[in-house]
Amino acid sequence: MKQLLTLLLGALPLVAAADALTVSAAASLTDAFKQIGTRFEASRPGSTVRLNIAASGVLLQQIAQGAPVDVFASADAETMDRAAAQELIAAGTRRDFARNSLVLITPSASAVGSLADLARAGVTRIAVGKPASVPAGRYARQALEAARLWAPLQPRLVFADNVRQVLDYVSRGEVEAGFVYRTDAELLGDKVRIAMTVQGHAPVTYPVAVVADSRQPALARAFVAFLGGAEAQAILARHGFGTP
Repeated sequence: MKQLLTLLLGALPLVAAADALTVSAAASLTDAFKQIGTRFEASRPGSTVRLNIAASGVLLQQIAQGAPVDVFASADAETMDRAAAQELIAAGTRRDFARNSLVLITPSASAVGSLADLARAGVTRIAVGKPASVPAGRYARQALEAARLWAPLQPRLVFADNVRQVLDYVSRGEVEAGFVYRTDAELLGDKVRIAMTVQGHAPVTYPVAVVADSRQPALARAFVAFLGGAEAQAILARHGFGTP
């Protein structure tokens, strides 16, 4: 993880360019934020949005280590709570801007249809985001613990760095099942099958905030406000996200 973090930090610009905004966003926001970034740039001629995409926990580590980030968008409240506790986000700038749902997915031909089915003899590999850094992994763990399956399934779990990696594992048939957000599963159409919507976990909400050490605080606040506006919310809705 230390080596990965070093590589990710090295990919970020060391010096902030004029009107350049670095937005660190959870992996599940990738496609929606590409479009939102483009529309924000159009609304602010001369501005540039740089997206830094990774698991929410990895992004938090980067910010804590001094990475030049202006806006942080997490896939869960817990990670943003930790950012606030470490005084890494500017007071009064945090807001929820989207919601999602966790689903269990399988390869198209699978007969798995419930959490209980994961304990069947034919299921040997289940992809889950690393709970320490991937919110979807924490949601999955909460649901499996509620179903009393987390401990029994440990030998079958394959831990991934983010939800998109889980999606790849399932779509390539490298695992029999995986936990991702509905918005991710719908990207691949019939390449994966949504077996069920998972219950028994904390609500999947997406908070955003201005980073306390932002070099572009005014522009960062404008981006956070833009996320709550009609244009950005319409983009999020087209990508399957719900309103906060």
